[in-house]
Amino acid sequence: MTSRLIVGVGNTFRRDDAAGLAAATRLRGLLPGAIRVLAQEGDLASLLDDWRGADAVIVVDATSSGSEPGTIRRYDARERPLPSVFSRSSTHSLGIAEAMELARALGRLPERIVVFGIEGRDFSTGEGLSSDVDAAVDEVVRRITAEATGNA
Repeated sequence: MTSRLIVGVGNTFRRDDAAGLAAATRLRGLLPGAIRVLAQEGDLASLLDDWRGADAVIVVDATSSGSEPGTIRRYDARERPLPSVFSRSSTHSLGIAEAMELARALGRLPERIVVFGIEGRDFSTGEGLSSDVDAAVDEVVRRITAEATGNA
């Protein structure tokens, strides 16, 4: 049986950086019970432990590349390293890209791993997503639900 995991990454107190966490919260209850959903606010090196034993993993995180806020990008992290937009950021001690490459170097990258990036607008201190990021989170939740249930 395939073990599947979805991880939302972010920081609740840095506004749009909480996009991945919001996605994880919204996905709970929408997916079959066999799919685990986690929210990860800590050190992203712990992702290697989070996805241990999982064959398929989806990670959702906010990005800050200068693109239009709310822009959604989907990457297959097995194919190649993630772009620099997922590199070390001020709100995580280790970025998603570094965690992926650490896992790749240690031979601990899941068989299938997809990363959704949601371009943020506001990463200042405080709570609450900007409206365009909130709408993008809903769209990512829709896409993940379709992909995870085979309706993509």
